[in-house]
Amino acid sequence: MRNRALIQRLEAARRRSDTRGWVVQRRERTRHLIELGGLVQKAGLVELADDDRATIYGALLELVGRARGDDAGDTLALWWRRGKRAFDAESEAMEKGDGGPGY
Repeated sequence: MRNRALIQRLEAARRRSDTRGWVVQRRERTRHLIELGGLVQKAGLVELADDDRATIYGALLELVGRARGDDAGDTLALWWRRGKRAFDAESEAMEKGDGGPGY
């Protein structure tokens, strides 16, 4: 039993330190996707949609449709400003020891 656990830990460590190109790219992509999922959670969309993936996907498709509209540049700039303000407010709250919104 202990040997099996040790072998599993060693295999996990080997997987984490694998430096082959395709493995590194897959790990980076996975991290990126996890971060994007965290943003969906942080924005409150998961709770708003009651964790319904079809609703979340539909909302995201709606956003893409708006961003591809006639005023795409203005829409993206507006979203960027809102996101930047939210990140800055969270950072300030963390610096004050408030802990932020706790997502």
